[in-house]
Amino acid sequence: MAVIKRILPEADHFATCPMEGNILNYYKGLFDSVFVLLHPFIRPVSISKELFKPETYPDRTSISIACDAVRWSNIMSITGLQSLAAIDVGLRTQIGGLNEKLANVEYAECLSVLYDSHSIVQPDEGHFSDLLHDLILQCFQDLGHQWVWVGDEMGTERKLYWIDDLKTKDLNATAGHCNVFTTDKSLLWTTHWDSHFSFLCGSYEVLARLVQRVNLEGFFCESDTEVYWSVQPPKMDVA
Repeated sequence: MAVIKRILPEADHFATCPMEGNILNYYKGLFDSVFVLLHPFIRPVSISKELFKPETYPDRTSISIACDAVRWSNIMSITGLQSLAAIDVGLRTQIGGLNEKLANVEYAECLSVLYDSHSIVQPDEGHFSDLLHDLILQCFQDLGHQWVWVGDEMGTERKLYWIDDLKTKDLNATAGHCNVFTTDKSLLWTTHWDSHFSFLCGSYEVLARLVQRVNLEGFFCESDTEVYWSVQPPKMDVA
């Protein structure tokens, strides 16, 4: 009897994150706009920074109550790094997410000293920000959504959740790399496994209103923005 090779079908793009390449092209025909949501750094206020280790890492509730968010723009001021791209390269370099040609050890060292000098903890990669989690879900609710699907990285499994339960009961449902999307497929929140940001996908009108309402830090993708945007060659002005 012949052995049939099992090949997964193509993932539903409305429920997944591109691993690399052009972001808007990946979502073409589904979402006309994507906002790159930068995950804030973490400043412990009423808990010890020493807890931020794999074996004792605080849960989302503890972080949201006992820590402050530090924006990337503030990190630029503290470290002297000149751009958001420099911060992203530094973060990726620290986790070994870039090859030697693209990595920048100097940027990484600028970020590594924040823990001792300013008691600032770096955002974790490949996960939704604990400091933004409930805020983003509340935005979904404010737009009239009460249910969302939570799917796995490859789009092979998904489960329907009442949004309030994700904020108060099912704290582990959105842990790790996953995708959250509305039942009408109009909004998607997803994060790249090797990145310290996530993507908010939808219509520009809705996303712009959402971003302004809660003062999210990040930027809207342009036609050439790629997943690894921080290492893209700079644009050249054409005379």
